[in-house]
Amino acid sequence: MNKGFIFILAVAAGLVGIAIGIAAGRSKLATVPRIPDGRARMERARGITTVKNTSTAQSDRMPIIRFASNPQAVPPFLVRDINGGVVSTAEWHGKVVLLNFWATWCPPCREEIPELIELQARYKDRLQVIGISMDDPEDADGVKRFTEKEGVNYPIVMVSREILMEYGGVPALPTSFVVNTDSKIVQKHVGLYPTFVYETELRSLLGLPVEAKVETFEDTGQIFLKNAALATDLPDVDFTGLSPELKKVALKRLNSEGCSCGCKLTLAQCRINDSLCPVSKKIAAQVVKEIASGSSASPDATPAPVPAPATNPASVPNQQ
Repeated sequence: MNKGFIFILAVAAGLVGIAIGIAAGRSKLATVPRIPDGRARMERARGITTVKNTSTAQSDRMPIIRFASNPQAVPPFLVRDINGGVVSTAEWHGKVVLLNFWATWCPPCREEIPELIELQARYKDRLQVIGISMDDPEDADGVKRFTEKEGVNYPIVMVSREILMEYGGVPALPTSFVVNTDSKIVQKHVGLYPTFVYETELRSLLGLPVEAKVETFEDTGQIFLKNAALATDLPDVDFTGLSPELKKVALKRLNSEGCSCGCKLTLAQCRINDSLCPVSKKIAAQVVKEIASGSSASPDATPAPVPAPATNPASVPNQQ
Protein backbone atom coordinates (compact mmCIF):
# COMPACT_ATOMS: atom_id res chain seq x y z
CA MET A 1 0.00 0.00 0.00
CA ASN A 2 1.58 3.34 -1.01
CA LYS A 3 1.93 6.43 1.16
CA GLY A 4 -1.04 8.13 -0.50
CA PHE A 5 -3.33 5.28 0.52
CA ILE A 6 -1.89 5.27 4.04
CA PHE A 7 -2.60 9.00 4.28
CA ILE A 8 -6.19 8.53 3.18
CA LEU A 9 -6.74 5.63 5.57
CA ALA A 10 -5.33 7.66 8.44
CA VAL A 11 -7.79 10.44 7.70
CA ALA A 12 -10.64 7.95 7.40
CA ALA A 13 -9.72 6.33 10.70
CA GLY A 14 -9.82 9.70 12.39
CA LEU A 15 -13.33 10.27 11.11
CA VAL A 16 -14.82 7.02 12.45
CA GLY A 17 -15.61 8.26 15.94
CA ILE A 18 -16.98 11.55 14.65
CA ALA A 19 -19.21 9.82 12.12
CA ILE A 20 -20.64 7.52 14.76
CA GLY A 21 -21.23 10.51 17.02
CA ILE A 22 -23.16 12.22 14.25
CA ALA A 23 -25.34 9.15 13.84
CA ALA A 24 -26.14 9.19 17.55
CA GLY A 25 -26.84 12.92 17.42
CA ARG A 26 -29.50 12.37 14.81
CA SER A 27 -31.59 10.26 17.21
CA LYS A 28 -33.51 13.34 18.37
CA LEU A 29 -36.57 14.05 16.25
CA ALA A 30 -37.17 17.49 14.81
CA THR A 31 -40.29 18.78 13.09
CA VAL A 32 -39.56 19.59 9.47
CA PRO A 33 -41.54 22.32 7.63
CA ARG A 34 -43.52 21.42 4.53
CA ILE A 35 -41.70 21.30 1.23
CA PRO A 36 -43.34 22.50 -2.01
CA ASP A 37 -45.28 19.33 -2.78
CA GLY A 38 -47.07 19.66 0.56
CA ARG A 39 -45.74 16.49 2.14
CA ALA A 40 -45.08 16.88 5.85
CA ARG A 41 -42.04 14.96 6.98
CA MET A 42 -40.63 14.00 10.32
CA GLU A 43 -36.92 13.45 9.91
CA ARG A 44 -34.08 12.97 12.28
CA ALA A 45 -31.84 15.99 12.10
CA ARG A 46 -28.58 17.27 13.48
CA GLY A 47 -27.60 20.90 13.50
CA ILE A 48 -30.64 22.19 11.62
CA THR A 49 -31.89 25.56 12.85
CA THR A 50 -35.06 27.37 11.82
CA VAL A 51 -34.82 31.17 11.95
CA LYS A 52 -38.04 33.15 12.18
CA ASN A 53 -39.17 35.70 9.63
CA THR A 54 -41.37 38.23 11.40
CA SER A 55 -43.23 39.52 8.34
CA THR A 56 -46.19 37.10 8.35
CA ALA A 57 -47.48 34.14 10.33
CA GLN A 58 -46.92 31.89 7.33
CA SER A 59 -43.31 32.96 6.88
CA ASP A 60 -42.72 32.20 10.56
CA ARG A 61 -42.94 28.53 9.60
CA MET A 62 -40.66 28.80 6.57
CA PRO A 63 -37.17 27.36 6.82
CA ILE A 64 -34.13 29.37 5.79
CA ILE A 65 -31.59 28.10 3.29
CA ARG A 66 -28.24 29.81 3.06
CA PHE A 67 -25.73 30.05 0.24
CA ALA A 68 -22.24 31.55 0.19
CA SER A 69 -22.06 35.06 -1.20
CA ASN A 70 -18.43 34.45 -2.21
CA PRO A 71 -18.61 30.93 -3.67
CA GLN A 72 -15.43 29.30 -4.90
CA ALA A 73 -15.18 27.46 -8.19
CA VAL A 74 -15.38 23.71 -7.76
CA PRO A 75 -11.86 22.21 -7.69
CA PRO A 76 -11.54 20.38 -11.02
CA PHE A 77 -10.85 16.72 -11.41
CA LEU A 78 -11.11 14.07 -14.11
CA VAL A 79 -11.31 10.50 -12.81
CA ARG A 80 -12.93 7.16 -13.45
CA ASP A 81 -15.69 5.87 -11.21
CA ILE A 82 -15.80 2.33 -9.84
CA ASN A 83 -17.64 1.16 -12.98
CA GLY A 84 -15.05 2.60 -15.34
CA GLY A 85 -17.07 5.66 -16.39
CA VAL A 86 -15.42 9.05 -16.67
CA VAL A 87 -16.40 11.67 -14.07
CA SER A 88 -15.40 15.20 -15.03
CA THR A 89 -16.23 18.46 -13.28
CA ALA A 90 -16.29 20.03 -16.75
CA GLU A 91 -19.60 18.26 -17.38
CA TRP A 92 -21.32 19.71 -14.31
CA HIS A 93 -22.15 23.14 -15.73
CA GLY A 94 -25.90 23.74 -15.78
CA LYS A 95 -26.58 21.09 -13.12
CA VAL A 96 -26.81 21.18 -9.36
CA VAL A 97 -24.26 18.76 -7.93
CA LEU A 98 -24.16 17.10 -4.51
CA LEU A 99 -20.61 15.95 -3.91
CA ASN A 100 -20.98 13.46 -1.07
CA PHE A 101 -17.95 12.23 0.91
CA TRP A 102 -18.91 8.93 2.55
CA ALA A 103 -17.70 5.43 3.46
CA THR A 104 -19.22 1.97 3.68
CA TRP A 105 -18.15 1.73 7.34
CA CYS A 106 -19.98 4.97 8.24
CA PRO A 107 -23.50 4.29 9.70
CA PRO A 108 -24.98 7.75 8.94
CA CYS A 109 -23.57 7.54 5.40
CA ARG A 110 -25.40 4.27 4.84
CA GLU A 111 -28.58 5.80 6.23
CA GLU A 112 -28.29 8.72 3.83
CA ILE A 113 -27.80 6.65 0.65
CA PRO A 114 -31.53 5.88 0.02
CA GLU A 115 -32.29 9.61 0.26
CA LEU A 116 -29.62 10.44 -2.31
CA ILE A 117 -30.87 7.67 -4.59
CA GLU A 118 -34.39 9.11 -4.38
CA LEU A 119 -33.23 12.66 -5.15
CA GLN A 120 -31.14 11.49 -8.13
CA ALA A 121 -34.11 9.58 -9.55
CA ARG A 122 -36.55 12.43 -9.00
CA TYR A 123 -34.47 15.23 -10.54
CA LYS A 124 -32.65 13.11 -13.14
CA ASP A 125 -30.52 15.25 -15.48
CA ARG A 126 -30.95 18.46 -13.47
CA LEU A 127 -29.13 17.00 -10.48
CA GLN A 128 -25.93 15.01 -10.31
CA VAL A 129 -25.00 13.22 -7.12
CA ILE A 130 -21.37 12.15 -6.96
CA GLY A 131 -20.19 9.87 -4.17
CA ILE A 132 -16.56 10.12 -3.05
CA SER A 133 -15.80 6.93 -1.14
CA MET A 134 -13.36 7.27 1.75
CA ASP A 135 -12.86 3.51 1.84
CA ASP A 136 -9.45 2.03 1.08
CA PRO A 137 -8.91 2.86 -2.61
CA GLU A 138 -7.57 -0.67 -3.06
CA ASP A 139 -10.98 -2.05 -2.09
CA ALA A 140 -12.91 -0.56 -5.01
CA ASP A 141 -14.42 -3.98 -5.72
CA GLY A 142 -15.85 -4.14 -2.21
CA VAL A 143 -17.34 -0.67 -2.57
CA LYS A 144 -18.80 -1.67 -5.93
CA ARG A 145 -20.49 -4.73 -4.43
CA PHE A 146 -21.91 -2.56 -1.64
CA THR A 147 -23.33 0.06 -4.03
CA GLU A 148 -24.82 -2.59 -6.30
CA LYS A 149 -26.57 -4.15 -3.32
CA GLU A 150 -27.92 -0.75 -2.27
CA GLY A 151 -29.04 0.14 -5.80
CA VAL A 152 -26.95 3.31 -6.01
CA ASN A 153 -27.88 5.20 -9.20
CA TYR A 154 -25.09 7.79 -9.24
CA PRO A 155 -21.32 7.58 -9.85
CA ILE A 156 -19.00 6.55 -7.05
CA VAL A 157 -15.37 7.68 -7.13
CA MET A 158 -12.66 6.34 -4.84
CA VAL A 159 -10.99 9.14 -2.91
CA SER A 160 -7.46 10.15 -3.82
CA ARG A 161 -4.95 12.28 -1.98
CA GLU A 162 -5.37 14.96 -4.67
CA ILE A 163 -9.16 15.16 -4.26
CA LEU A 164 -8.90 15.25 -0.48
CA MET A 165 -6.31 18.02 -0.57
CA GLU A 166 -8.28 20.06 -3.10
CA TYR A 167 -11.54 19.97 -1.16
CA GLY A 168 -10.13 19.82 2.36
CA GLY A 169 -12.31 20.75 5.31
CA VAL A 170 -13.92 17.30 5.60
CA PRO A 171 -14.14 17.06 9.40
CA ALA A 172 -16.63 14.18 9.54
CA LEU A 173 -18.62 11.78 7.42
CA PRO A 174 -20.87 12.24 5.64
CA THR A 175 -19.90 15.66 4.30
CA SER A 176 -21.69 17.04 1.24
CA PHE A 177 -20.68 20.00 -0.91
CA VAL A 178 -23.50 21.75 -2.78
CA VAL A 179 -22.48 23.00 -6.23
CA ASN A 180 -24.65 25.49 -8.15
CA THR A 181 -25.33 25.51 -11.88
CA ASP A 182 -22.28 27.73 -12.44
CA SER A 183 -20.04 25.06 -10.92
CA LYS A 184 -19.39 27.02 -7.74
CA ILE A 185 -19.64 25.57 -4.24
CA VAL A 186 -22.30 27.45 -2.30
CA GLN A 187 -22.76 25.30 0.81
CA LYS A 188 -21.22 22.45 2.79
CA HIS A 189 -23.18 20.15 5.11
CA VAL A 190 -21.34 18.12 7.72
CA GLY A 191 -23.32 15.22 9.15
CA LEU A 192 -26.69 13.70 8.36
CA TYR A 193 -29.38 16.06 7.09
CA PRO A 194 -33.04 15.42 6.20
CA THR A 195 -33.87 15.11 2.52
CA PHE A 196 -35.93 18.29 2.49
CA VAL A 197 -32.81 20.39 3.16
CA TYR A 198 -31.05 19.15 0.02
CA GLU A 199 -34.25 19.20 -2.03
CA THR A 200 -35.11 22.76 -1.03
CA GLU A 201 -31.59 23.93 -1.83
CA LEU A 202 -31.43 22.25 -5.22
CA ARG A 203 -34.90 23.50 -6.19
CA SER A 204 -33.86 27.04 -5.31
CA LEU A 205 -30.64 26.72 -7.30
CA LEU A 206 -32.63 25.37 -10.27
CA GLY A 207 -35.06 28.29 -10.11
CA LEU A 208 -37.97 26.09 -9.03
CA PRO A 209 -40.59 27.21 -6.46
CA VAL A 210 -39.63 26.68 -2.83
CA GLU A 211 -41.28 27.46 0.48
CA ALA A 212 -38.15 28.82 2.07
CA LYS A 213 -36.35 32.07 2.64
CA VAL A 214 -32.99 32.32 0.88
CA GLU A 215 -30.17 34.14 2.64
CA THR A 216 -26.47 34.51 1.91
CA PHE A 217 -23.39 34.36 4.10
CA GLU A 218 -19.73 35.08 3.60
CA ASP A 219 -17.63 31.94 3.57
CA THR A 220 -15.08 32.56 6.30
CA GLY A 221 -13.99 28.95 6.56
CA GLN A 222 -17.37 27.22 6.82
CA ILE A 223 -16.88 25.72 3.34
CA PHE A 224 -13.21 26.17 2.49
CA LEU A 225 -10.76 26.45 5.39
CA LYS A 226 -8.51 28.68 3.31
CA ASN A 227 -11.12 31.42 3.83
CA ALA A 228 -10.57 31.35 7.60
CA ALA A 229 -8.46 34.49 7.20
CA LEU A 230 -11.70 36.36 6.43
CA ALA A 231 -13.28 35.43 9.77
CA THR A 232 -13.83 38.14 12.34
CA ASP A 233 -14.78 35.66 15.09
CA LEU A 234 -13.81 32.07 15.83
CA PRO A 235 -15.64 29.30 17.73
CA ASP A 236 -15.09 29.56 21.50
CA VAL A 237 -12.41 32.25 21.19
CA ASP A 238 -13.20 35.16 23.50
CA PHE A 239 -11.93 38.46 22.14
CA THR A 240 -13.65 40.44 24.89
CA GLY A 241 -11.42 43.22 26.18
CA LEU A 242 -9.44 43.63 22.97
CA SER A 243 -9.75 46.84 21.01
CA PRO A 244 -10.65 46.48 17.32
CA GLU A 245 -6.99 47.00 16.45
CA LEU A 246 -5.76 44.38 18.91
CA LYS A 247 -8.45 41.96 17.75
CA LYS A 248 -7.06 42.26 14.22
CA VAL A 249 -3.59 41.49 15.59
CA ALA A 250 -4.96 38.43 17.41
CA LEU A 251 -6.76 37.16 14.32
CA LYS A 252 -3.61 37.63 12.25
CA ARG A 253 -1.63 35.52 14.70
CA LEU A 254 -4.32 32.86 14.87
CA ASN A 255 -4.20 32.66 11.07
CA SER A 256 -0.39 32.51 10.93
CA GLU A 257 0.47 30.13 13.79
CA GLY A 258 -0.13 26.41 13.44
CA CYS A 259 -2.00 24.26 15.92
CA SER A 260 0.13 21.68 17.73
CA CYS A 261 -2.64 19.06 17.91
CA GLY A 262 -1.31 17.38 14.75
CA CYS A 263 -4.01 18.63 12.39
CA LYS A 264 -1.49 20.62 10.30
CA LEU A 265 -3.90 23.57 10.24
CA THR A 266 -3.55 27.10 11.52
CA LEU A 267 -5.10 27.83 14.91
CA ALA A 268 -7.98 29.66 13.21
CA GLN A 269 -8.58 26.80 10.78
CA CYS A 270 -8.50 24.24 13.58
CA ARG A 271 -11.06 26.20 15.61
CA ILE A 272 -13.38 26.30 12.58
CA ASN A 273 -12.76 22.72 11.49
CA ASP A 274 -12.96 21.19 14.98
CA SER A 275 -14.43 23.47 17.62
CA LEU A 276 -14.03 20.66 20.19
CA CYS A 277 -10.23 20.57 19.85
CA PRO A 278 -8.88 21.38 23.34
CA VAL A 279 -5.40 22.16 22.01
CA SER A 280 -6.35 24.97 19.63
CA LYS A 281 -8.84 26.31 22.18
CA LYS A 282 -6.14 26.54 24.85
CA ILE A 283 -3.52 28.09 22.58
CA ALA A 284 -6.01 30.56 21.08
CA ALA A 285 -6.98 31.73 24.56
CA GLN A 286 -3.29 32.11 25.39
CA VAL A 287 -2.70 34.15 22.23
CA VAL A 288 -5.55 36.52 23.10
CA LYS A 289 -4.26 36.86 26.67
CA GLU A 290 -0.73 37.62 25.47
CA ILE A 291 -1.90 40.26 23.03
CA ALA A 292 -4.07 41.87 25.68
CA SER A 293 -1.05 42.07 28.00
CA GLY A 294 1.46 42.92 25.27
CA SER A 295 3.40 39.65 25.65
CA SER A 296 5.37 37.80 22.95
CA ALA A 297 4.31 34.86 20.77
CA SER A 298 2.83 31.74 22.31
CA PRO A 299 5.47 29.04 23.04
CA ASP A 300 2.92 26.29 22.43
CA ALA A 301 2.11 27.36 18.89
CA THR A 302 3.86 25.89 15.88
CA PRO A 303 4.85 27.58 12.62
CA ALA A 304 1.95 27.90 10.23
CA PRO A 305 1.69 24.95 7.85
CA VAL A 306 3.04 25.57 4.37
CA PRO A 307 0.12 25.65 1.89
CA ALA A 308 0.02 22.59 -0.34
CA PRO A 309 1.13 23.31 -3.92
CA ALA A 310 -1.63 23.59 -6.47
CA THR A 311 -2.37 20.28 -8.08
CA ASN A 312 -3.44 19.59 -11.61
CA PRO A 313 -6.75 17.83 -12.20
CA ALA A 314 -6.30 14.15 -11.50
CA SER A 315 -5.74 12.14 -14.63
CA VAL A 316 -8.03 9.31 -15.62
CA PRO A 317 -6.58 6.12 -14.13
CA ASN A 318 -6.61 2.87 -16.02
CA GLN A 319 -9.08 0.32 -14.77
CA GLN A 320 -7.89 -3.23 -14.38
